[in-house]
Amino acid sequence: MPTDAQLLLLDAGNVAQLMEPAKVFEAMKRAFTLHSQREGRVFPVVREQLHTGGVFGIKSGDIPRADLLGFKAAGFWPNNRSVGKEPHQATILLIDPHTGRPVCLIDGNTITTVRTGAAGALGLTLLARPQSTSLCIFGTGTQARIQLSFALRYMPKIDRVRYLTALGQPDEPFEEEFGGLCALAHARDADAAVSASDIVVTATPGFGPLFSPAAVRAGTHINCVGADTKGKRELPEGLLRRSRVFTDDRAQSRSIGEGQWDVECLATEIGDVLTAKVQLTRDPEDITVFDMTGLALQDLVVAEMLLQLAEAKGQGSSLAWSW
Repeated sequence: MPTDAQLLLLDAGNVAQLMEPAKVFEAMKRAFTLHSQREGRVFPVVREQLHTGGVFGIKSGDIPRADLLGFKAAGFWPNNRSVGKEPHQATILLIDPHTGRPVCLIDGNTITTVRTGAAGALGLTLLARPQSTSLCIFGTGTQARIQLSFALRYMPKIDRVRYLTALGQPDEPFEEEFGGLCALAHARDADAAVSASDIVVTATPGFGPLFSPAAVRAGTHINCVGADTKGKRELPEGLLRRSRVFTDDRAQSRSIGEGQWDVECLATEIGDVLTAKVQLTRDPEDITVFDMTGLALQDLVVAEMLLQLAEAKGQGSSLAWSW
């Protein structure tokens, strides 16, 4: 067996050039379908607090039939903001499952952002009422922006958006980005904004409940993005019991997502809706919740797609990697 090999490096610039939202949306369908069919495996998640104030995690898995194996090392470093850098950091490594040799090292920040936005859009198209016209979003950061961008792309009837910020002040860059795409308004009263909206998206650091349970009216759909670590939450006590709950992974939701606050709450995996293991009939009065904790399979299928595109287009940098 030859000992010389190449390790392909795809930096943030390469990823940005290769990433296409529509293809990522289709990749999310594939990831959740594989998970439902148990053709893709998700290994136990590592998620730990660091002495530096950051949070470090590893999400890993494989798709045996595709010869795909890898992991994402990622986390949240809030102090990065003080030096003008993004607090979310992620790196993905694809590995040859036959030899253990590293094949491709990829900047994971954009992948994480876009695949989460695409997963949110998939949740909306499957679970929200098709006639939904109004949306309330908590947060104006990177993830809030991608969630709203995908929501407007895949739910074209949305024309009114209310947004809330941590400090209660308008976000001018956010308004410049989205003000021309919808009737955008800054809201200070969380309960009023929620009760006036068909769809609610929570994309915050998850430090605690964002609104009261009474604010959620019948027929509302909620995408929950921020709860991805033990102790984090965005939803109020008791809401899950009033709702039809959907997750990317039941066990992971109960461990690090909104499900950790009500482990007895029944939940359906979104992949089972895609594969028709679960026949979804949505009553107009149903409150639906999609708890998004993020699966390794989402990262792996997008990373595989980028690797194939990079090889076809001759992008990235190769390093000799003897083994």
